Order: sequence, then C-alpha cells, then structure tokens
Amino acid sequence: MVDQKRLILAIAISIMILFVFEIFWNQPIREAERARQAEIAALEEAERAAEAERQARAAPGGLEAQGEGARGSTTPADLRVRIDSPGLVGSINLTGARFDDLSLRNFRETVEADSPLVRLLMGRDTPTPYWVQFGWTAEGSVRVPDVNTRWQTSATVLTAGRPVTLSWDNGEGLLFELVIRVDEHFLFTVEQRVTSSTAEPVTLRPWGRVRREHTPQTAGNWLLHEGLVGVFGGRLTEQTYTAARDEAAKGNSISFRHEGRGGWGGFTDKYWLTALLPDQTRNAEFSFRVLQEGGQNRFQIDFLGDAKEVRTGLAEVTRSHLFAGAKLVSLLDRYEATLGVEGLDKAIDWGWFYFLTRPFFAALHWLSELTGNYGVAILIFTLFLKILFFPLANKSYKAMGKMKLLAPQMQELKDKFKDDPQKMQQEMMALYKREKVNPVSGCLPIIIQIPVFFALYKVLFVTIEMRHAPFFGWIRDLSAQDPTNIFTLFGLIPWEPTVVPIIGPFLHLGIWPLLMGVTMYAQQKLNPAPPDPVQAKVFQFMPIVFTFMLGTFPVGLVIYWTWNNLLSIAQQWLMMRRVAQSPQMAKT
Repeated sequence: MVDQKRLILAIAISIMILFVFEIFWNQPIREAERARQAEIAALEEAERAAEAERQARAAPGGLEAQGEGARGSTTPADLRVRIDSPGLVGSINLTGARFDDLSLRNFRETVEADSPLVRLLMGRDTPTPYWVQFGWTAEGSVRVPDVNTRWQTSATVLTAGRPVTLSWDNGEGLLFELVIRVDEHFLFTVEQRVTSSTAEPVTLRPWGRVRREHTPQTAGNWLLHEGLVGVFGGRLTEQTYTAARDEAAKGNSISFRHEGRGGWGGFTDKYWLTALLPDQTRNAEFSFRVLQEGGQNRFQIDFLGDAKEVRTGLAEVTRSHLFAGAKLVSLLDRYEATLGVEGLDKAIDWGWFYFLTRPFFAALHWLSELTGNYGVAILIFTLFLKILFFPLANKSYKAMGKMKLLAPQMQELKDKFKDDPQKMQQEMMALYKREKVNPVSGCLPIIIQIPVFFALYKVLFVTIEMRHAPFFGWIRDLSAQDPTNIFTLFGLIPWEPTVVPIIGPFLHLGIWPLLMGVTMYAQQKLNPAPPDPVQAKVFQFMPIVFTFMLGTFPVGLVIYWTWNNLLSIAQQWLMMRRVAQSPQMAKT
C-alpha cells in the first residue's frame, strides 16, 4: 500500500511538472506564434488589397496614371522614395520623412520559398505601425519639419551605390536636408544638414526616434529578452514592454533616460533589431518612452543631440546611423568596429554566460561554414565538449560505478533497518566511510558542466544563424519544432491533435523528441537508483516528462540533447564497465 501511494505521488509530481511547464513555457510561445501568424495574415491581406487597388488604378482612367499608389501603402507613389538594396526593399515616406516600409530581402516568414519576406517597418495605416524618423527641435519660434512636412527628393530610388537627399525650405531662411545612404546589408547613414541664410544665428538640436505603435507579441520566456534595449556608458539596458507600460501607468512617460557620449538604443525581437546609432563622438540624450494615445500604448526610443548654433552662410551637419535588419553576429561585430559603437552585439541576448556563449557561437559558426550544415556543426561541437570534459565526467561516472557496486550491501541495510530510518542512515554513512565512497562526489563534475551546456543551449536558442537552417531528412528548419507527430502516425492520419481541449498541447511528439526520451531513459538505467524509493519513482518518470516538454522545442536543441545523451551513455557504459572489471579501480 505504501509503495502504491508513493507511485501515485511520483505520477502526480510528474504531471504537475508537465502542467507547470505547459503554462509558463509552451502556452506563451504558442500564443505568441498564433498572434504572429495573425499579423502575417493581416499584412498579407493588406498587400492583396493594395495590389488590387494598384491594378484598378492602372486601368484606363485609373489613378495610377496620375502617379498615386505605392507598394503595400496608401501613400501616393510620388510621395515615396523606393529602397532597393541587396539586403533591403521598401520605401521612405516623403510625408514626414518616415522610414515606414521595410522588408528584409533575404529572410522569409517561413521556410517555404514563396512565403512573404520578413517585414520589419510598417506605416501608420497598417495594423502594426513601426517606423523611424529623424528631425530637429529649435529654440524660439523657428519653423522645423514635422510629421506632416512634405519633403522634396533628389531621386526616386535609394540604392547601395546612390544616396538620396531629402530637402525642405522653411521659408524663413533655413534649408533642412536629410542625406540618406544605405549599404548592402541593413545599415542606413543619415546626415542631418541645416543651411542658414538668416540674419541671426539659430540654435537647433538634431534627434532621431523609433516608434512602435502597438504592443508586439513576444515569446514571454526567461531565456530571451524582447523589447526595449540599448547600451549606454558601456552598460546594457533591457526593458520589456510590460515593464515600460507599468512605468507609464505610474504617470512616468519616460521609463528610462541616459545622457552621455555615444551609445545606441532600439527595439529587439528574437531575430530582428531596429536601433538608432548617433554620432559616437558626441553627447546624446536617450529616452525610453511610452506614449498613451487613443487608448493605446505607443513605445518610443529616441535620442536628442547637442544644441548647435547655425550661422548665416554656414551648414551644420550631424551624422547618425540606423540599423534595421537581422541580428547576424558578423554584421553587428563589423558595425561595432567600423562605427565605434560599443556593445552592439549585445542586441543578441547572450545571457549571463556571455564569456561562454560568444566563443561557443564562434566555434559553431566556423564549423557550420566548414561542413555546410548547422546541424552537423552542433554534433561536432558537442563531441568536442565531451572530449574536453572527459576527465571530469570520468570522475563522476567512477563515483557512480562505486555506488552501483555497493547497491547489494545498501539494500541489505534497508531491509535490516527498514523500521529504524535513523539507524539505517547511520549504517549507510558507516558503509560509505568504510568503502571510501562519497555519495555526492559524482555530482560535482556534473554541476561544473551545467553552465557550459546551458550556454550552448542558449546559443542555439537565440541566434538567427540556426533559423531556417536544414539538417537531414524531414528537418528543414532547426529553429522550429520537429514537424512529425506520433499522434497522427507521422502524417498518415489527417487531423490536428493539438486542438483537442485540455490535453491538446501535449499531443505533439515528433521523432527526435522520442529519440531523446529513449536515450535519456537508457542513460538513467546506467546510473545507480536513488536510495529514497519516492525519489526513484520520480526519476523513472523524468524521461517521459522531458520527452513531452521537448516536443515543442526547436528541433536543433532536441538533436543536441539526444546526441549529448548518446555520448554520455557511451562514456558512462565504458567507465562503469572498467570499474566493474577492476576491483583496484573501485577502491581508488
């Protein structure tokens, strides 16, 4: 009866672990993905509507002949400058000089070749407005450009080799210009020029801002920061949308402020970044803001440059940069070095173990370029780590092997003193002392390795290089879950079990998570059973629990975990076999 109660307790604990994991990990991820898919669907519908409108305008007598109409926007085409570079495609709105239409040319929403491009910036006429703007503030009553200013342009297309100059004359002796350049990747260079013909000097301050006029869906887990981010004075600052919104609720529209030389700030998603990089040799005042307009929270990150006195016949120039694209480590490192921007690579959430995650990524990236397959790189690097920690692991396995040899004597003590737990514990300790065995000595080497393997796990989870990277067979995207599912007989049954009420979230279990569970069970069998029977029962259910937990994880992480288990099994079996065959080894 006691064993049955303990078994029931073990099952209950395992089920509780599954449900807690489901509520705090899987459910937020699925909700974020559903919201993301809804946003994609809304944008695709807007694109189709815009295309239909363009076709209607292109018909005889239509408005297209008059130059009105633009890609994915209701803004007339003659009020936009098209962006056409190797890395980016979109347009700049000449009303307000807003960067509000930007897609990444080489990145798609899904692994399918015909899926939509990842769209980063969007106009105020879309469901998810997200845009960038540069301008000036002035002392006194000087007229400066605003959100409704109609700028003139020197060209209709911005390319990597051809800059564009936007200009606006305030009619009071000041000519404002924005000279915009774009490189072959994701970096814009913006020169803010002011030329004066006024009789008196005018004091102006340049600024830039990134505005996100909606609250985006995030994964909502502790492994990844998504939200407001920046490095100021060499220090990383991160703020979630919830934290910024909470500050606004207290009446603080500015949730963070920093003034000093250089720095950068912007919005980070899991794979994408939109960040302002002002002149790193001058002071700038950065602010994180939450503006409540129309009942909605509108998030903004902005910088305000030093005041400049513009004199007659002279031009004042301020140069800033805008990064808008994929968080490719090589690019972030390059821009950090060439622009002198400190900590730009920290836009990627490397975590507490930065000193491990960065070199781990470098090794994985080098191996992936060498082998041509990111999955193979994971296998090779995991093998390298196993070799590196071979001495520590051997010490752990040797300790466990000794414990396994003592298992019969320990069982005798349990049977002999089953009615006197205190006496049984004393005899157990005496046995350990007599045989020179420390029951916890096998844990220390494992504990030392935990930060290393967590750092590798982190790298695989947060870096874009694994996104849409294929492995072999049915795995076309290492950053997505295993597409196979045992509950559909791996595609033979045409139904979606994950929509089943209550238990649906647990009904996705692919081939790789199953392999992981099998290898975890096999590894567990090589270890000595815990002396506590309840603990032993719980351990028996852990492979099942982890199998279901990893069912929705990115398959690249599951492959790493499975391969790590296999290497551990091989090493553990070899070491324990040597311990069993060598009495002398068992005593040392």
